[in-house]
Amino acid sequence: MEKENKLHNIRHSLAHILAMAVLKKDPEAKLGIGPVIDNGFYYDFLLSKPLKDEDLKDVEKTMKKIISQNIEFSSKEISAKDAEEMFANQPFKLELIKELSEEDAKLSVYTSGEFSDLCKGPHVKISKEINTDAFKLKSIAGAYWRGSEDNQMLTRIYGLSFETKDELTEYLNMLIEAEKRDHRKIGKELELFTFDDDVGPGLPLWMPNGTVIVDELEKLAKETETKAGYVRVRTPHIAKESMYLTSGHLPYYKDSMFPPMEYEGGKYYLRAMNCPHHHKIFGARGRSYRELPLRLAEYGTVYRHEKSGELFGLMRVRVLEMNDAHIYCTKEQFESEFKAVNDMYLKYFDLFGIKKYVMRFSTHDPKRLGDKYVNEPALWKETEDMVRKVLVDAKIPFIEIPNEAAFYGPKIDVQVWSAIGREFTLATNQVDFAVPKRFGLTYKDENNEEVTPLCIHRAPLGTHERFIGFLIEHYAGLFPTWLSPIQLSILPISEKQVRYAEVVRDAFLEAGVRVELDGDNESLGKKIRESKKKKIPYMIIIGEKEASSGMITVESRNGSLGEKKIEDFVAEITQEIKDRK
Repeated sequence: MEKENKLHNIRHSLAHILAMAVLKKDPEAKLGIGPVIDNGFYYDFLLSKPLKDEDLKDVEKTMKKIISQNIEFSSKEISAKDAEEMFANQPFKLELIKELSEEDAKLSVYTSGEFSDLCKGPHVKISKEINTDAFKLKSIAGAYWRGSEDNQMLTRIYGLSFETKDELTEYLNMLIEAEKRDHRKIGKELELFTFDDDVGPGLPLWMPNGTVIVDELEKLAKETETKAGYVRVRTPHIAKESMYLTSGHLPYYKDSMFPPMEYEGGKYYLRAMNCPHHHKIFGARGRSYRELPLRLAEYGTVYRHEKSGELFGLMRVRVLEMNDAHIYCTKEQFESEFKAVNDMYLKYFDLFGIKKYVMRFSTHDPKRLGDKYVNEPALWKETEDMVRKVLVDAKIPFIEIPNEAAFYGPKIDVQVWSAIGREFTLATNQVDFAVPKRFGLTYKDENNEEVTPLCIHRAPLGTHERFIGFLIEHYAGLFPTWLSPIQLSILPISEKQVRYAEVVRDAFLEAGVRVELDGDNESLGKKIRESKKKKIPYMIIIGEKEASSGMITVESRNGSLGEKKIEDFVAEITQEIKDRK
């Protein structure tokens, strides 16, 4: 923790030093904010003249010169009036001062050299604590003031910062590798998905190769869930306004929903979540405690009104196919059901080679009851205690994050790290103690009394979009055989072997292997390069020797597997696919 605090202070101080350096280059610049972020910091500016990526070296050089002067960081509290005088020519600061002065009589200001900024700190005591070899300005981007598209567009400068040069180098190398693995780049190369202006931003079109991966993941989920006692349902993509008013998504979640459609004198919304539809299925008839737990599963398509500036490949889209399910259970069943969901996560992690993960346990803020969260203080405490107990008893690594719960109950967001150390939020496991009551959902207990069930919302594979985006980068496009769009390519050396190659192809097609025959009149070397470019797991080379002997020569991505009988390799590859190795 001490190391984390020290690094936080260094990064925070570098944000101020960045502002100092930019003001030296552009004295007329207007200052936004400069917070600490993962792996570094940023600062927002309204510049009087454009700044290009190549200018970052000069700014960075100026920062190092400022650091070498061993400037001190000091803080003091001043009145709002004094703050307005201090920042009289800084309109964004004046806006913040007006808001902050409504909350506090005094405002905190940090001064370093001749530069002062509104800031609560903390910072380093003196700039010599900063290792000038362990930070680097990374990039320039546009950012709306305070994240609102209604506000002015500012220039945001991002910086990286670590305690040592080696840590910075390691992270920069990871970024280089991450760029090679960018899911947008690989997705285009492998023809997995595409976007089209006529369809609309954030609305991916799955191409045949990508659809194979979607189908395989859905097949995996259905097999896993069937074994775990789930039953499948199907529900509409739209619903009347009244249902979302009952659920509470209107108004709690309205900003994330597409505008309503006027139809037959009422309003209909594209669904942004599947749970209200599933609640309607649960409530379609009377239920007994003997039916619980009832686990309703659906790969439901949902629509989210994401801002244009926040869309990012498959990671942030407006249409999502969600590995969704809702478990209706008694309080006595909750612990085992919640644990079973977490166990399902762990099995998936093992299957996909996810070694590092952590559960983000999001709780409510008691001060926001009735505003951000449903006003049920006793149920909040009870359910948060229940979730915490499951995590502790199962020895699952987790961190507790206040004020990030769903409006209807505490939740777990699953953070995973890819093979190169990039962090992703993939899945969720949520408790809902409020909405079933809103829908009047009940079951009859052993005493024939009506009781409201608890509901667990869970999506272990998240959405196809985000999960496949993660897998593309995790595997660098080198999918395991069971997930690969094309599992095997057959490469005849010349046209003379094409007929035998077709016999070989048909044997694998018959066994259910996704196979491609490259019968073009090209050199073998070119065919092999093309197969590797498509990242196909296996290649079968067929020349005159193989055609005359009735054998095949097999190559994998890791090297030669030698000469084999057709039936032997059919058995090997089909077993590998079946086992999802």
